[in-house]
Amino acid sequence: MRGHAGDADDPHTGVVLAHVEEPPLRQVWRRVLLALAVLVVVVLIVWLDGDSYRDGDERGLTLLDSFYYATVTLSTTGYGDITPVTEAARLVNIIVITPLRIMFLIVLIGTTLEALTARSREEFRIRRWRSSVRQHVIVCGYGTKGRSAIRALRANGTPAEQIVVVDTDERLVEEATTTGLTGIVGDAGRREVLKRAAVEKARAVIVAANRDDAAVLITLTVRQLNPTVPLTTSVREEENANLLRQSGATTVITTSATSGRLLGLSTDHPRVVNVVEDLVTGGQGLDLHQRNVKSGEVGLGPRQLTDIVLSVTRGGRTLRFDDPLIGTLQPEDELVVVRAHLT
Repeated sequence: MRGHAGDADDPHTGVVLAHVEEPPLRQVWRRVLLALAVLVVVVLIVWLDGDSYRDGDERGLTLLDSFYYATVTLSTTGYGDITPVTEAARLVNIIVITPLRIMFLIVLIGTTLEALTARSREEFRIRRWRSSVRQHVIVCGYGTKGRSAIRALRANGTPAEQIVVVDTDERLVEEATTTGLTGIVGDAGRREVLKRAAVEKARAVIVAANRDDAAVLITLTVRQLNPTVPLTTSVREEENANLLRQSGATTVITTSATSGRLLGLSTDHPRVVNVVEDLVTGGQGLDLHQRNVKSGEVGLGPRQLTDIVLSVTRGGRTLRFDDPLIGTLQPEDELVVVRAHLT
């Protein structure tokens, strides 16, 4: 369904479910060719058995007469000036030409019927989606950052049907839906748009806005509708990071500062940059993972694990792997580890 983001009364407005749609021109040409094929088949049937038909007072049909008869028959005009006079010809009309007539009409009016039913069918799909969607990830913004975030989500095992994209650009939303994602056309800073995305049932929200002021507004709106959902947001300027945290962001990623540090490192330590890029690129080489301590790991030190432990979170406090306060691992600990990607 295509809607306008400003229609606040309808909770389904602006929702675009995943689809891979054939170009309209190709659909029309396919139907035209099918209709022509049906017409040709009827013409051949009538022409090959032309002596079984009467045209006025004459028996037999020319090729032009056969085209004329096929056209008026398939279109159900039926002037009656040409009629089958033998039992075999009438039987062929009943068994063969009548089904072809029905097929011809379906092909011709198929586009109209599809247009009439498409809206109802899409509304039904959207209502079913809204009733079943939960524990999904909402990505606000489908620009470069948003697409990269979605690739990371997919690489870490999040299925496409559990990702919802929100963007004001309908073309970007269409692009997202062709890859299997669900899209919402609208401004993620507006309450009604986030409600369409079922933000109250989301397991996480990613804010990948192009402007810091937009990121702040989206963060505040998300927090009003879902105070507890984990919310990660990007910010261009480092000085705005604290403002995002105060607005309710769980995690703030400063894109310009991070890029600048990597650029600086690349001059003297290019291999460090290669490793960092490998770590943050999911699905290949080395991967970063967050997981709970396994039962067999309780009582061991971080260095005794097979995975390379980077940090341990205990009681809401995150400790580096070399922090002496860690001691041995406890059952409630959460680890951030590095391990090779398993293909």
